Amino acid sequence: MSKSFGPSYASLVMTTRRLVQVQRAAREAQAKPAKPQDAEHRQAQTERVRKMLLAFSSDLRVVLLRLASRLQTLRFFAASKRLCPPGLATESMQVFAPLANRLGIWQIKWELEDLAFRFMQPGRYRELASALHETRVEREQGIEAARAALQAALAAHGIDATVQGRPKHLYSIHKKMQGKALALERVFDLRALRVVVPEVADCYAALSRLHDLFAPLPDQFDDYIARPKPNGYQSLHTVVSGPDGKLMEVQIRTRAMHEHAEHGVAAHWAYKEAGARGYAGGVLADGDFDAQVAQARKAVLRQLLAWERDFVEGDAEAGAGAGAGAETGTSSAVFDDRIYVFTPQASIVELTAGATPIDFAYAVHTQLGHRCRGAKVDGAMVPLLTRLQSGQTVEITAAKEGGPSLDWLNPELGYLQSPRSRTKVRAWFNALAEKQTVAKGRELVEKLLQREGKTAVKLDDLATRLGFKTADALFEVVGKDEFSLRNIEILLRPPVPEPDADELLVQRRSKSQVSAPKNGNQGGVLVVGVDSLLTTLARCCRPAPPDEIGGYVTRGKGVAIHRADCSNFRQMAQRAVERVIPVAWGGAPATAVYPVDVLVESNDRQGLLRDVLEIFSKEKMNVTAVNTQSVKVAKGKGDTAWMSFTVEVVDSSRLAHALRNVAQVSGVRAARRK
Repeated sequence: MSKSFGPSYASLVMTTRRLVQVQRAAREAQAKPAKPQDAEHRQAQTERVRKMLLAFSSDLRVVLLRLASRLQTLRFFAASKRLCPPGLATESMQVFAPLANRLGIWQIKWELEDLAFRFMQPGRYRELASALHETRVEREQGIEAARAALQAALAAHGIDATVQGRPKHLYSIHKKMQGKALALERVFDLRALRVVVPEVADCYAALSRLHDLFAPLPDQFDDYIARPKPNGYQSLHTVVSGPDGKLMEVQIRTRAMHEHAEHGVAAHWAYKEAGARGYAGGVLADGDFDAQVAQARKAVLRQLLAWERDFVEGDAEAGAGAGAGAETGTSSAVFDDRIYVFTPQASIVELTAGATPIDFAYAVHTQLGHRCRGAKVDGAMVPLLTRLQSGQTVEITAAKEGGPSLDWLNPELGYLQSPRSRTKVRAWFNALAEKQTVAKGRELVEKLLQREGKTAVKLDDLATRLGFKTADALFEVVGKDEFSLRNIEILLRPPVPEPDADELLVQRRSKSQVSAPKNGNQGGVLVVGVDSLLTTLARCCRPAPPDEIGGYVTRGKGVAIHRADCSNFRQMAQRAVERVIPVAWGGAPATAVYPVDVLVESNDRQGLLRDVLEIFSKEKMNVTAVNTQSVKVAKGKGDTAWMSFTVEVVDSSRLAHALRNVAQVSGVRAARRK
C-alpha cells in the first residue's frame, strides 16, 4: 500500500485494520453469557468506545471508513438474504448508528438503523413493511398532490425552492409507534415533504407560504435553525393538514443545511478539499486554508467527544434501568477521569481530569513543559493553575531556555495533576542537582591536580585507573564526599623505591612519619638498661605496638627494632647473637603512628583499588603508599591482582579489624600483614 499509494494511505489501512480487530474482540467478549447490569460488561463496552475514539482522532478518515464499511456489510447480508450475526447487528444499532447521528451523517444513520432493525427484529420489520406497502399508492398520491401545490405556491411568491417527498425510514416509524403508543396512520413520518431553499430568510418565507396554504397543527413546530441540535443539524419542522385532510410533516432548510444533514460535519468544504494533509494529524495552521482545515478537524473531533459522552451516559442509564444499583456509575466513572483538548494544529491530546496547561505542555513534549511560562485557552490568556475542560484549544507560551519551578511540585498549589508530569519535573531537578554535584567534584579534583603538579593528566584516564567508567562518575562521588581525594593523591605520587638489604635494618623514618619521644628514642622504643640510645624501626617487618619486638645493634646507626617473628631478624641473630639486645615499647606521644605493610590478593576487576581504599578510609587509616601488579593466570580464569599498601596505624591490633573488612570486598581472596 505504501509503495503504491503512499504512506498516508498505508497508515489509514493499518489504523482501520487495528480498529476492526478491537471491535471483533469486543463482539466475541460480548457474545459470552453476561447480565446486562454486569459492571465488567459495561466497562468493556466503554473501553472499546475509548479505543475507537483514539483511533478516530489519529486519522479522521477512519471514522468515515468504518461507517461506510459497516453499512456495506449490512447491505451484503440483506442482498444475499443471509443471516446477520446478532452481535454485529446489535453493535451497528448501539454504536455505529449513534456515531453517525452525532456526526450528523443522517443518510448513513437511517440506513444503518433500518438494516439493523431488519436483522434484530425480523418479525416486526416484515409486519411494518407490509403495512406500509398496502397504503403506498394512496399515500404517494396524497404526497404528490401536496408537493405540486406547495411548489406552485412558492414559485408564485418568487421563492426559488425545491420540494420533494422525504424518504420514510422504518426504524424511525417503529420508534415513534413504540414511544408514543401511536397507530401507524398517526405517525407523521408516513407523509412528509422537504423544502430546500437558497438562504435562511427563504426558509421563514417558505414557512409562511406553507401555513397559508395548509393549516398547521398546534404544538408541532420546531425551529432548529435558531436552536440547532447538538450535532449541528438545522431545519424548520412543522406538521400541517394536507389537501386530503391527512396530517403531513414538512422540513424546510437551506441547501447548505441539507448537505450538512445528509453528510454531517464531514461534508465541510475545507475538510473535503484538504486531501491527505488534512487528515494525518500534521496540519499546520500557517495560512487561511490550513486554518479552516484545522477548524473542520476540531468540529469533527468535538462531535466525537460529545458522542462518547452520550454513549457513556446512555449506558449508565441502561444499567440503572436494569437494576444495577450501586454499579450505576461504573461506566461513567471510566471516562470521568479523562479529558480531551486540542493543540492549535487541531491534534487531540488526552489528559487526566482536572489537568492544567502545564500538564498539557508535558503531554505534548517534555521540553515544552520545562519551558512553559504561560497559556491561552480558546484564545484567552489564563493562569497556569486553570483546570482544562474537554474540547478546549490550548496554546502554550514557552521561554527559549530555562526549567520548571519548584512550586509546581507543591501539591497544595495545584500546578500539576498528572503523575507523569510530576515525574518529569522531579527528573529535571534531580538532573540539575547531579550536574551541580559533578561540577563541584570536578573543581575539587582539578585543584588537587594543580597542587600535585599533574595538570597534564587526562581526567578520563584518571577515572579509569581509580575504577570509574567516566570522569563524571568520579566527580559525582567526590562531590558527594563519598570518595576521598587522598586516594587520588596516592595514585598520583610515585612509589618509594625499595631499599637494599643493609638499609632495611637501619633506615630511619622521617620525622614527619613518627614523632620521637622525649628520651630521643624513635617510635617510643626503650632499650632495656640503656638510656638515650638511638633506635630505628626496621622497614622489613614494620613493627608497631603491641607487637613482640627485638633489638639489633647496627654499625654506627643505633639499634634497629624488628618484630620478634621477622625472618631477617632471626637470620642476623644467628650470625651475630652478641648484637641482639632486649627492647620494649615505651611511652610514645598520643599522635605517634606506625607504618605497616599490607598485602592483598584478589581477582583483578575494575574498581577493585577504589573499594579497598574506601575500607581503609572508613577505618580512619592513612595510606601512604600503594603498589599494584596484575598477573595473567590460566586462560579463562581471569587475572590475579597483587596489591601492597603501606598504612599508618596507632597500634597493630586495630589493623586486624580492617583486614577482615578488606577480605569481604568482592573478589578479594586474602588480606594479610607482611
